[in-house]
Amino acid sequence: MHTAYLALGTNLGNRTENLCAALDALAPSVVIRHLSPIYETPPWGLTDQPAFLNMVLHGETDLEPVALLHHLKELETVLGRVPSIRWGPRLIDMDILFYDDLILDVPGLTIPHPRLHVRAFVLVPLADLAPDLIHPVLGKPVRDLLAAVDMTGVKRYGSTS
Repeated sequence: MHTAYLALGTNLGNRTENLCAALDALAPSVVIRHLSPIYETPPWGLTDQPAFLNMVLHGETDLEPVALLHHLKELETVLGRVPSIRWGPRLIDMDILFYDDLILDVPGLTIPHPRLHVRAFVLVPLADLAPDLIHPVLGKPVRDLLAAVDMTGVKRYGSTS
């Protein structure tokens, strides 16, 4: 089994149900070991859209990286995601953040995720699960990557603070 960290996000429809449906759909190809809390986050890239709910999961899979990516994209479609503009609103989004300690750059897939180190909406929930996980390209732990980003607007979902 391979260890994978996946990011999930949604900003359309019933966002909580979207995340739950995505988590349910991952089995049996991805065995979920740990889930981060859910965070409400401002949109990134294209800012004129609803806020997102984001979370990260730590799981195990027998799928190789490209097969895992294809599985995630197929699930997004099954769950109702419709192709749209880059960084636009979406019913569900699932991305591979890390896969073992693999460094991979092939057409359509880069691992570690090439922008995870600048995205608070990924780093905050990832740090809940694996603050000491070392980014194999940057050589820094997740906690240090998180300390370097602006976390403005990122709040635990359902939290009053």
